[in-house]
Amino acid sequence: MTARADRIRLPPPSTRGALSLEESLARRRSVREFTDRALTERELSLLLWAAQGITNEEGDRAAPSAGALFPLELYVALAQGFYHYQPGRHLLRRVSSRDLRARIFETALEQPALREAPAVFVMAAVYERTAARYGRRRSARYVHMEVGHAAQNLLLQAVALDLGAVVIGAFEDDELHQSLALPSDQRPLYLIPVGQAR
Repeated sequence: MTARADRIRLPPPSTRGALSLEESLARRRSVREFTDRALTERELSLLLWAAQGITNEEGDRAAPSAGALFPLELYVALAQGFYHYQPGRHLLRRVSSRDLRARIFETALEQPALREAPAVFVMAAVYERTAARYGRRRSARYVHMEVGHAAQNLLLQAVALDLGAVVIGAFEDDELHQSLALPSDQRPLYLIPVGQAR
């Protein structure tokens, strides 16, 4: 990867692929066993863009967001570090040079897919962004719908790239938050290991 010490500039996402949406939907299955082949920059670019990428000049994203408030924050744990996705610049900014996948595995009930996958995507949310407009009572519902949209986009993109993936929601929230050193206002919601199916 062409990586500086602090970031990975991703190639522009392509909007044409070899697999139709219908074929991706028909083939989507949870995959929990992976080879150790690292994801390419192109694969990372398309997966991140599908989940939270900007799709037009107005700043709209690939996944719908109530009020266009965009409460989600997207991270990826790789062998060379832990990265935060910056949708506006379509790049990954390194927040830790440590390989945190083993720690993620430990905090998520030691599910083997998290230990095997070359990449583990972490979706977190800042609930206050949505609550500021819709109030606390409704904001959690909207945030949870949004993370579902973003996760499904990532899963379908993985299928289109001939990759395997699975969504994982079983983890120790506070331990994971602490292990990843997430900002205090971000709460982890989903883990998505991705890689070449074994």
